[in-house]
Amino acid sequence: MKSMSKRAVFAGVSVVILALYGFNQLGEKKGYNKENLDTTVDPCTDFYTYAIGGWQKRNPIPSTESRWAVFNILAQQNEERIATILDRLLTQKVKASKGSADQQVKDYYATVLDSSSRNAKGIEPIRPFLDALDACQDKQELMELMASWQQNGIGSFFSFYVTNDAKSSDEHILHLSQSGLHLPDMDYYLKDSPENKAIQEAYVLHLEKMLANILKEDEINGAAKGIFELEKELASISMSRTERRDPDKTYNKFEYGAFLKTFDGINWESYFAKSAMPNWQHIVVAQPDYLSGAIEIWKKQPLELWKNYVRWELLSSYSGVLSLQIEADQFAFYAGVLKGTAEMKPFKERAVKKVNGNLGELVGQLFVKEHFSADAKKQVSLMVEEIREVFRERIAGLDWMSDTTKLKALEKLNAFKYKIGYPDKWRDHSGLDIQAENLFANDMAINQFNYRRMMDKLGKPVDREEWGMTPQTVNAYYSSGKNEIVFPAGILQPPFYDPNAEDALNYGGIGAVIGHEFSHGFDDKGSKFDAQGNLNNWWTEGDRVRFTERTQKIVAQFENYQVLDGVHINGSLTQGENIADLAGLTLAYYALQKHYGKNPPKGTSLDGFTWKQRFFLGWAQVWAQNIAEKELRNRIITDPHSPGKFRVLGPLSNLPEFWEAFACKEDMPMVVKDETRRVVIW
Repeated sequence: MKSMSKRAVFAGVSVVILALYGFNQLGEKKGYNKENLDTTVDPCTDFYTYAIGGWQKRNPIPSTESRWAVFNILAQQNEERIATILDRLLTQKVKASKGSADQQVKDYYATVLDSSSRNAKGIEPIRPFLDALDACQDKQELMELMASWQQNGIGSFFSFYVTNDAKSSDEHILHLSQSGLHLPDMDYYLKDSPENKAIQEAYVLHLEKMLANILKEDEINGAAKGIFELEKELASISMSRTERRDPDKTYNKFEYGAFLKTFDGINWESYFAKSAMPNWQHIVVAQPDYLSGAIEIWKKQPLELWKNYVRWELLSSYSGVLSLQIEADQFAFYAGVLKGTAEMKPFKERAVKKVNGNLGELVGQLFVKEHFSADAKKQVSLMVEEIREVFRERIAGLDWMSDTTKLKALEKLNAFKYKIGYPDKWRDHSGLDIQAENLFANDMAINQFNYRRMMDKLGKPVDREEWGMTPQTVNAYYSSGKNEIVFPAGILQPPFYDPNAEDALNYGGIGAVIGHEFSHGFDDKGSKFDAQGNLNNWWTEGDRVRFTERTQKIVAQFENYQVLDGVHINGSLTQGENIADLAGLTLAYYALQKHYGKNPPKGTSLDGFTWKQRFFLGWAQVWAQNIAEKELRNRIITDPHSPGKFRVLGPLSNLPEFWEAFACKEDMPMVVKDETRRVVIW
């Protein structure tokens, strides 16, 4: 009975997805839906618009979104499923046992839904924090207070975290990184474009509005301007996103005593004691120049300015659990001004998202019981191995890589692990105490639990079974430290993967995503890690030079793409993802060819397209989106991924397989024939 029930639920979900994406179902397999096309556009001129222009017309951006894309739609569908689970928990008559996933999720959801209590309390939940802050008489007391608040998820101008040692991947080590900017990137403070100036002015106004909740009227204006100028000073010494992509630059290991001596100006021993941090011997400082500069700013700027800055950190950190008006004001700036979102999602939807975000793996346990197919895991596992085999062949056949480096590359490829669906072992949440009455207390408990859990890892080996995403997440990832690729259940649904679709669509969707994640192990960043996940150069000098020559072509290609007037893609920031898209498509295409063997589909009887054309249409449809201009500007600055349109146009223009599939002539925009510009890596 159970398996039948699961199939029934899954079938119902498939009907919804079928309606959303409009695949044609012909016979036993689905083909590509021609309603998604814009046939007024030549595929060899602009394949993106040709493939999904019809979809774009039918899918305007909702007022509650700044981007409407396949990822958003699938995430919303998963949240609707989660809402059904959460609502059922609230109404169940059998009391869940204390500490169980049902109890923790149910009681947290109940407190999130209690908007009346939130509004009645206003800022009172953070009043003890504000009083403690007011009582600080000097910077030493303030720094100790910030240290103790770190356990509660309240930020500062630097952050500590524990993860694997990049040069000893089985060991956990303490890390310190730059932090403290409340605009999305340093560029918002330092580049004086008209758009950035408008955002800076709006940010100061937002600070004034938020600080009015906790400061006297005559203090607000000066405090807001002071906070902005302080953050701007921190931005001026920050390492850029592009630089932070280089793991060699961000690996700076210090022994305890050397750290104290190098970064004096803060009483670190007191800080570590107040933050309840375990004893440690070594630390990796990601941005030493930033930390040194930030300490000088700390010493230079007056106590009251820093207290205002910390007040803002506190208020910002907990804005989502105070009054609904505070939450709305935060939304108005961060989603409205920065991203162009017109209105908030309904309260119920926000509540579900909050539960999913804060108790993700507990929710995931409940989610996969109803919404994951074992058949999907089996089929995707097969695709992983097919794509790995093609990658082996591609590496072996490279004419620019020496045999010495090929052996190391194949060693790394063979060592790849993969995870599909959900963890074999769930996290232990027995130390988390969730109550049914107090949202603020619950959020504090969650932050403290996560902090303790992270810090408890120091001195212990890395758990290679642990997941970095929840099962319901619509995404996938490569971990360089574990040399693994991971595909949560959330992404294993149409249009990425559909068991009822013709193989070409699945290989162009989830197959290319699998190839993409494999390729991250060999992009500009991942290629610096060896088979065991250690930062270790396994390349000969000449091979690294030849590799860089090829990757620089893709940097140049994408920097030529203008997304708005005067706004170009940052080719250096996005090169890892662009490399992975190109390689992933190549690997998936030839894996599909192998999969068909001697009997590929003949002609165009399914939907009017050949299997080769369907493969590329399958890739295009997973990047279907509409996006607001503000959101696009923000992503160009902050996102290491290129906009969806160029994730289609960029890689396909380099592939003769695409040109051949659509009979593109040499002078067409989708054809980069010139060998000096065309990108060929794997």
